[in-house]
Amino acid sequence: MIIVRLLLRFLLVPLGISAAFCVAALVVLISHWGRLTATFANDPPTGGSDSFWVLLFFGGIYALIWMGIALSSMLPAAVGVLVSEGFAIRHWAFHAVNGAVSVWIGSLLISQGSKGAEYLNVPAVVIGAGIAAGFAYWAVAGWSAGFWKPVFAPPSPPQLPPQSQPEALPRPPAAQA
Repeated sequence: MIIVRLLLRFLLVPLGISAAFCVAALVVLISHWGRLTATFANDPPTGGSDSFWVLLFFGGIYALIWMGIALSSMLPAAVGVLVSEGFAIRHWAFHAVNGAVSVWIGSLLISQGSKGAEYLNVPAVVIGAGIAAGFAYWAVAGWSAGFWKPVFAPPSPPQLPPQSQPEALPRPPAAQA
């Protein structure tokens, strides 16, 4: 049974990490939607049919930039995931804090002169993306972390033996008067 649970963890953890990356990129993209449309408005395409392709191109560039930030935050996130799997920590707050701290560290590791660094100037968006990524990881893989019972779980109460039916006691003889 423990082998099946371990194999399931090898499937769920990468799936949860992928979901966390996608949610973090989506939060950043939505929060900077005004900046994205302003960039698009400053350099409009020549024809009306090109609008979709230009927006798709800019969206792809921004997604790649944020995937780079996500990859740089992979090491701190992996440490948190290993701790949660090792100690079977299943609380949503642990995963949300792990996501926030990991993305914050990842944003500090990205050089401020690189393309896309202007999106790192808003720490609330970066931390919010990390919290959302932590919740996404918890929803997919964190709620069942660990492939054995939690280490610090309270012991289960002892099982009592089954009760047998009491036998009828003989009645004392009635006093004769």
